[in-house]
Amino acid sequence: MIGILLERWRQGYRTEPFPRKEPVLADRFRGVPRVLHEKCPKDCGACVSRCPFGAVAVTDGVSIDLGRCLFCADCPACPHGCIEFSTDYRLATSSRSDLWLDQRGLKLAAALDAKMLALFGRSLKLRQVSAGGCNGCEADVNVLGTLVFDLGRFGIQFVASPRHADGLLVTGPVTRNMRSALLATYAAVPEPKLVIATGACAIGGGPFCGSPEAHDGIGDLLPVDLYIPGCPPHPYTTLDGLLRLLNRR
Repeated sequence: MIGILLERWRQGYRTEPFPRKEPVLADRFRGVPRVLHEKCPKDCGACVSRCPFGAVAVTDGVSIDLGRCLFCADCPACPHGCIEFSTDYRLATSSRSDLWLDQRGLKLAAALDAKMLALFGRSLKLRQVSAGGCNGCEADVNVLGTLVFDLGRFGIQFVASPRHADGLLVTGPVTRNMRSALLATYAAVPEPKLVIATGACAIGGGPFCGSPEAHDGIGDLLPVDLYIPGCPPHPYTTLDGLLRLLNRR
């Protein structure tokens, strides 16, 4: 026992000081995309057809749908190298339309209204539903429970039963076999309740978009309060979105 206590003392305090201190992420981290508009040739539009997931559009300049973007390591969309990734992990938004990134920048998630904050601002219990995901989003959500992130210090916890939950955190494209299970779980959560769409699959179907075996995310199945894009979202991206929702950022 003494040996265990001494080892714990040697390891010291391991929890990151986020959000008091900004995290240091590797240069290779792929965060908010950046479009170099000054380098972008006019009337090119090659990026629209080159993106395999239909995440790029050109209207009044280039815009990127972060709900469909999979943050490919070697983004093939622009042949001129005008699309790159920053290391900005802040991606969560309050509405689906806000996930469209254009020259105006990204409108980050807003806090819940005063009534909902009074209910959930200090204690938020979530039931996680994997609606056919690949386990990437699920793994990075689970990481939030480790001592590095320590989600519980913010009063946020995952629970086993939807009847004990304040809302759902959904991952995956909602496969045919999971559709009824997801709706039944949502119905079991007492009112008022929240829904959080986590990852490209839950937001718009991800790489499975258009498949007859999967629904294209949860957007037209459940009312979504928070969208957290990514494939998968970094734990800091998810944590930042949750704290914004609770007016802690």
